[in-house]
Amino acid sequence: MRRYSAFAIVREALRHHSGWERAWTAPAPKPCYDVIIVGAGGHGLATAYYLGKIHKITNVAVIEKGWLGGGNTGRNTTIIRSNYLQDPSAAIYEKARALYETLSQDLNYNVMFSPRGVIMLAQTEHEVRGYRRTAHANALQGVQTAFISPERVRELCPIIALDGPRYPVLGGLWQARGGTARHDAVAWGYARACSAMGMDIIQQCAVTGIRSRNGQVTGVETTQGAIACARLGIVVAGHSGVLADMAGFRLPIESVALQALVSEPIKPCMDVVVMANTVHGYMSQSDKGEMVIGGGADGYNTYAQRGSFHHIEDTVRALIETFPMISRLKMLRHWGGIVDMTGDRSPIISKTPLGNCFINCGWGTGGFKAIPGSGWAMAELMARGTSDLAGPFALDRFRAGRFIDESVAAGVAH
Repeated sequence: MRRYSAFAIVREALRHHSGWERAWTAPAPKPCYDVIIVGAGGHGLATAYYLGKIHKITNVAVIEKGWLGGGNTGRNTTIIRSNYLQDPSAAIYEKARALYETLSQDLNYNVMFSPRGVIMLAQTEHEVRGYRRTAHANALQGVQTAFISPERVRELCPIIALDGPRYPVLGGLWQARGGTARHDAVAWGYARACSAMGMDIIQQCAVTGIRSRNGQVTGVETTQGAIACARLGIVVAGHSGVLADMAGFRLPIESVALQALVSEPIKPCMDVVVMANTVHGYMSQSDKGEMVIGGGADGYNTYAQRGSFHHIEDTVRALIETFPMISRLKMLRHWGGIVDMTGDRSPIISKTPLGNCFINCGWGTGGFKAIPGSGWAMAELMARGTSDLAGPFALDRFRAGRFIDESVAAGVAH
């Protein structure tokens, strides 16, 4: 694989861009692999990458029923932060945030990481107390955050209205090293690096069954034939329950639609990310000038990759009170993704009742920010059988009552 560089851009410009290689290959599946990862989204590709980079396991296939990064990885609002209250959550999200900072250099692919900072608005007295508590917890965890005044919020985001009639801004939890990245580029960068290590990325290949013998996984049935493996990783977000059913066990999750939208492009007016958890709305501005707006998950189970207009109306109506200027904007695009929610709103990274079968799911509404840390932990678990980062998120915590309740701690479902 040729490295990308400024020199390569000049060289290809002189050759009319005739010498660029494919970013990743498109092979036919082999009969057998050491590891199969089902799901070529960010989490699945990151798992494969760290299996190769850290643990030197490269006889790996990443199987995707659609196109690479076409699920939630390409349908999110790109927020990256690690300001969580619970220690296990803060540990894995801070690992991810730190890996994001050097990811472009590690992958030799520009993922457009932008540490512009994230403000979580406190708009009730309850949130003020909660975010002050989180700031103290983050200090103990080594996560750099601070509770800031309303005046500091306005200084960081001049377009905000502090004295909204229903949702006044009373302060905010500020993480200066949080930010955004380009969602597609994260998937493409990991895919390119995996392909360079000799891994096979197989698209348009749906898994139709999981094979086992004597309680151990032996392979998968797919629309391109049977493929054997020694270890299997299931990383398929909203369809985790479907794959788990194929493997013979159940998961404590539900799948719902999460939706977002972007406005028409406008001139730069906002260079931070703002989250308003009282109304579960969040907003940032993309490099193209679009206002990227996200809201809460729909209240009913679905596998449809679209949202409901009433939810968008509720989110935008509340955000307009805090950002009056967006009332004049037109919506450009509106979409949804399928997210899998656990009871405690924390993920599952775990062994399963089927031997040598592992699962990574339950990221709810905030999986993008965790991609590098999630992949690191899942790869470590699959390679070594144990992982300090993944340990607290094991499947048996629901039976033992060791919940990691971030729905209360974070104020949102991740």
